[in-house]
Amino acid sequence: MKAIIGKKVGMSQIFDENGHVIPVTVIEAGPCTVTQKKTSEKEGYTSVQLGFEDVAEKKLTKGELGHLKKAGVAPKKHLHEFNLENGSELNLGDIVKADTFNAGDFVDITGISKGHGYQGVIKRWGAQRTPTSHGGGPVHRHAGSMGSSTDPSRIFKGKIGAGHMGVDQVTVQNLSVVKVDPELNMLVVCGAVPGPKGGLVTIKTTVKVHKAKQAGADISKNPQKASGRNPQKASARNK
Repeated sequence: MKAIIGKKVGMSQIFDENGHVIPVTVIEAGPCTVTQKKTSEKEGYTSVQLGFEDVAEKKLTKGELGHLKKAGVAPKKHLHEFNLENGSELNLGDIVKADTFNAGDFVDITGISKGHGYQGVIKRWGAQRTPTSHGGGPVHRHAGSMGSSTDPSRIFKGKIGAGHMGVDQVTVQNLSVVKVDPELNMLVVCGAVPGPKGGLVTIKTTVKVHKAKQAGADISKNPQKASGRNPQKASARNK
């Protein structure tokens, strides 16, 4: 697995060689510093801890500061562990840049969604309003009655209701990397990424499996289908 920590810059759009518009999200990916290596002999598992974004010493606790000084690394604001495929080759203080990914790679991006404060059931869950006539009163956007009678005399867990909306950890899977610029620490990804501008995100190799399409995969073996009766015509049509 390849991974890096970054910061969402914002959304834009670019054009491919055919003139098609591609909606993209620009991410400031790295540079990240290796702050710790964990081994199966000592910790029971293998991983690499990366640090992102320099910060003043006074903004860290003594424990955090001691941990980074032990590694000989400048104070970092964000720390995150990854099980990197080249973890054994990395040493303390090594730098991981945006060029760890290549254009065409597929990634999973995790971030904290935007906060919307305390919201009602209509905005939070897409509930329906009550009728606006015949004595509806000032409760058109309320949740309404949802409890049972004597049995069970309570509301079951998981029922929709008003409450705090947003600020949840969200992962968007299988986004393609459109462009990589290691000099600007820039990673351009096709699609939307959770969180506000300036929000922290982690980028990892996708867990989805991409199988290469083999020749003749679009031709059915069923003679009742058109592609099965005339495979040459079917393959020519799909070219």
